[in-house]
Amino acid sequence: HGIELVLHNGSCHYKKVRWKVQAPTSVIAWKFNCSDYSMRGNVHFIVLYQRFELLGDLEQFITIYTFGTHTVKYTFYKFCGKTSFYTLGLHPDGIAVTLACLDPRMFSHVEIHNFENAVI
Repeated sequence: HGIELVLHNGSCHYKKVRWKVQAPTSVIAWKFNCSDYSMRGNVHFIVLYQRFELLGDLEQFITIYTFGTHTVKYTFYKFCGKTSFYTLGLHPDGIAVTLACLDPRMFSHVEIHNFENAVI
């Protein structure tokens, strides 16, 4: 049996950066303990790139921030600063989507795991 995927719509706070992703209704999300993640409050889960799609012409609205090992590339809306999706060096074939940027009613179950000693 395969896992059933549904279409989730995501966006930044002001709905300028919008995207959609095919993901299950039950996910395991991750909360890293590094200083940057703690300050942002990001909790994310990973999807394959081919299941993620940006909507519209977004280059004028988004920018990328990286630091440390530069394996994480945070993509955010220039004005509200919300990191709604980003890439992680740990998952080169996937993209991390921020749980808070999706409609919680689309999930039947979310399990949050802590990732200790994250080096990014």
